[in-house]
Amino acid sequence: MPQGQPAVVPDDGLTTRQRRNRPLVVVHTGIGKGKSTAAFGLALRAWNQGWPIGVFQFVKSAKWKVGEENALKVLGASGQGGSVAWHKMGEGWSWIQRAPADGEPTNEEKAREGWEQVKRDLAAETYRLYVLDEFAYPMHWGWIDTDEVISVLRDRPGTQHVVITGRNAPEKLVDFADLVTDMSKVKHPMDVGQKGQRGIEW
Repeated sequence: MPQGQPAVVPDDGLTTRQRRNRPLVVVHTGIGKGKSTAAFGLALRAWNQGWPIGVFQFVKSAKWKVGEENALKVLGASGQGGSVAWHKMGEGWSWIQRAPADGEPTNEEKAREGWEQVKRDLAAETYRLYVLDEFAYPMHWGWIDTDEVISVLRDRPGTQHVVITGRNAPEKLVDFADLVTDMSKVKHPMDVGQKGQRGIEW
């Protein structure tokens, strides 16, 4: 299989193998469709390599049953590839911000709770691939400090890859990340009044 050739070979004292196997921070942002879809496609590759995978959904409600969740859970339980753990923050919440019921944690508190769990897992090297789905939103809204996220990711041990999705990824995060894709929109069925459909959106 073609591996591709880098345009630049830095004088960093690393061997080709060491440089190739460097853990990555990947960001999928922009207004176009497919940010989470691309991240879950990457998770499929990680599963095939036998890597343990942790998916953390920061915005999508726990009531939403995305197709990738079921597929990856079945694959993770098959024993043929890597394991898959799927985390939804608290009881899950929608990106349409609503006031919580009495005594229920706020969306911000749930996001912070999720980030604290990610930090614990990074410190323990629990997974080889982390999908932090819609994690750009809590940073954009100021619920989670971007500088702290960058510091934690910079200092994470081992070879843990982290993929962050969501619109409006903070500029500091984009500058720090190793691989950034900004998904633009050219056309979308919703532009002509068509709602999302089974098998395409979920």
